[in-house]
Amino acid sequence: MDPPTMWRATTVQACGLWPFAAGSGAPMSGVPLGQHLHTGATVCGDPLSWFTRARYISNPSLFMLGMPGLGKSTLVNRMLIGLSATGVVPLVLGDLKPDYADTVRALGGQVISIGRGTGGINLLDPGAMGAVAARIGGKAGEALKAEAHGRVLNMVAALIGIVRGRPMDDHEQAVVSAVLHHLRERLPPGRAPLLPDMLRVLSEGPDRIRAVTLDRGDEARYRDAVDPLHRSLLGILDGPLGDTFASETSTRVDLHAPAVCIDISRIGEADTQLTAAAMLAAWSDGLGSVAASHALADEGLTPRRWFFTVLDELWRPLRAASGIVDRIDALTRLNRTLGMGDAKITHTLKDAEALGTDADRAKARGFVERAGMVVCAGLPRAEMEELGKIVGLSQREIELVSSWSSPPGWAVTGDREEPPGRGRFLIKVGGRPGLPIKVAITDTERRLHDTNIRWVQNDAVPEQQAESAYEAGAAYEGGAAYEGGAGVEQVPTAGPAPGGEAAPVNGASPVNGTAPVNGPIVNGPAPVGGPAPVSGADPDRRTA
Repeated sequence: MDPPTMWRATTVQACGLWPFAAGSGAPMSGVPLGQHLHTGATVCGDPLSWFTRARYISNPSLFMLGMPGLGKSTLVNRMLIGLSATGVVPLVLGDLKPDYADTVRALGGQVISIGRGTGGINLLDPGAMGAVAARIGGKAGEALKAEAHGRVLNMVAALIGIVRGRPMDDHEQAVVSAVLHHLRERLPPGRAPLLPDMLRVLSEGPDRIRAVTLDRGDEARYRDAVDPLHRSLLGILDGPLGDTFASETSTRVDLHAPAVCIDISRIGEADTQLTAAAMLAAWSDGLGSVAASHALADEGLTPRRWFFTVLDELWRPLRAASGIVDRIDALTRLNRTLGMGDAKITHTLKDAEALGTDADRAKARGFVERAGMVVCAGLPRAEMEELGKIVGLSQREIELVSSWSSPPGWAVTGDREEPPGRGRFLIKVGGRPGLPIKVAITDTERRLHDTNIRWVQNDAVPEQQAESAYEAGAAYEGGAAYEGGAGVEQVPTAGPAPGGEAAPVNGASPVNGTAPVNGPIVNGPAPVGGPAPVSGADPDRRTA
């Protein structure tokens, strides 16, 4: 016998129809995430709402772990959509798959592609910080200009460190700083320096640069001091990174965009140097834009805006270069002062063990320790035992999450049977008992975010093959030349529908139906003509 249909509504909607209402203990502040596995109550939450309104956490950050394919990025996509509806600006600074580009487009945001032949970032460009510093002027403008100079200097040092495989020497950083000052004093306003400009200044050797090298008028001493730096810069320009970082920034971050995604998915997984450099450049540019936005708000020139940054597939940038570990480590310590929440997503704690040094491994484990929210999808029992030493998990919670990592049974009866842990998560905050939830995604979310899209057959392929075979036969019989496949219109079977459902705005829930905003939730039989259910899908249907 099928279970009876369960309808959900707020006490305002259904208290007269179902008099046995009882309040739920599930948190109701933030983005609606899903249903509590045991009580069926709606669970809401996100790092910013739980930090600013509910005061459940002292740090607006989230760390998520789980095996691949269980819906981690789907849950973060829901937070991204819901927070955008409240005016928070999502920032995906280095989308590696991409998982979030379509969602950002649906929200009316800006998607910037970085990679060979697709777009680049000028590392020496102060970007939004430089423009805002000129607009503000005075002491505040000078302070912002000095901060922009420091960001550019750190970015050049990080890039050279990636190429060399070791940190840049201290005297070389002094030389780079002097070169940057020299260029900004001599270039016309609005023209940012480029890496070839830096090489030209090093070759010319003006007095300001020579003074930093302590050459004492000796040409040989000057060349000994700058030649290693000169060689490294030549290696960047003439090597695999030159196409991406040697020219003007292709697209600047829009300070007024409702969401921003820097898409680096065109970079191959094996290209670790370019991945690391692009990730560092994306974070430098994006966080510089955040600082510029706050500088404008501090001067009363624009309203204050808050930001939600997403760093998915954390293991890839962590292994690419040690400089990224330090960058993320600083972010997790300072995000409260930046007016910014963040979500970091990876597979297991063992990802940190693959880092090169003990210091980097310790910093990576600190991401979990400092996170305000820790969200677990399915994980092996050994991994949960290790995580329990940091987070504080009960034996029942360990067993529950471990059961989600198991594959479906051999004797499956349904079509496209899903893993038992897909769409199931445990939310932990400090020593509080965990909140086990299940997430059922809407059709709109499914169209915007499908990480298995490459496993879906393209319906246009058989048509093209058939047409090509027919035309090839005709060409053979008539002796005519043939260029196969021309003029065949491809019909996509997945992805956002043109003119499809709009993303939820103005506080609307990203799930179908009426979202509870205030008041406890009641569960009971469906009243005749009563409120619509939260989701039209089967309540047992799991997220894709």
